[in-house]
Amino acid sequence: MVQPARKGHSGSGDRRRRRTTVSTTAIISKTAAAIDRALADGRTALVGYLPAGFPDVQTTIDAAVALAENGVDVIEIGIPYSDPVMDGQVIQAATVQALQNGFRVRQVFDIVAGITARCDAAVLVMTYWNPVMRMGVDEFSRRLAEAGGAGLITPDLIPDEAAEWFEASDKYGLDRVFLVAPSTSPERMAMTVKASRGFVYAVSLMGVTGARANVSDAAQRVVEAAHAAGAERVCVGLGVSKAEHVREIGEYAEGAIVGTALVAALGSQGVDAVGRLAAELSSGTPRSRTGA
Repeated sequence: MVQPARKGHSGSGDRRRRRTTVSTTAIISKTAAAIDRALADGRTALVGYLPAGFPDVQTTIDAAVALAENGVDVIEIGIPYSDPVMDGQVIQAATVQALQNGFRVRQVFDIVAGITARCDAAVLVMTYWNPVMRMGVDEFSRRLAEAGGAGLITPDLIPDEAAEWFEASDKYGLDRVFLVAPSTSPERMAMTVKASRGFVYAVSLMGVTGARANVSDAAQRVVEAAHAAGAERVCVGLGVSKAEHVREIGEYAEGAIVGTALVAALGSQGVDAVGRLAAELSSGTPRSRTGA
């Protein structure tokens, strides 16, 4: 639920660049399979975001299962970070609360395992890169795969600096979702599309997360550019909060990503409210035409 890192900059600080090679090894993508099932059913895939440990670990699991039971195809679990500069106020407040309540990065694997044991949705972890680096890329990837996770969404990591992640994701069969935005150049769009597995995350506008009245007009242009660069599956995030937004996005993209509205519902009304909102959002998923 964030904007992508710019070339040459990421939240993980300086790290040695290595030549990045994208593997051509055939890996079954859990995320792509979930999106394809939705499309085969004539629906736009619905992706739902929740912060790990908000308000506590068990509630995160219960809320995620409620999403899956009410039409969400792919679940994002965000790792709380001490400096969430790309997140809006609602998600920042939720992550701060999770950290104050004692959340630790290692608990994300328990959350993922708890979700995958109870539902068939693909479960991605969204994280700034520093927590992965601190644990070790291979160790983090191994534990995520063992928990049944589908892969990572990495908002502040660019393909140029992702050599270790490419190696580990191929080793453990994990999806790697990179972000593109209205400011992404054609050259970088092609690089990012090639590097991604599962789907390409299209940021609909430049800015922080948050529910908005309308989806940015730039969203369709970003998706079209990603498709032109070879992306088979593109999901749109930022500003998506209503069934009508999901319906609109389904006219040109394969999936819609909702975060802030779900987090707000969980914080104010609990798990049942999350399920109700997911059901409402899923009413916008039937597609008016085949394809995107």
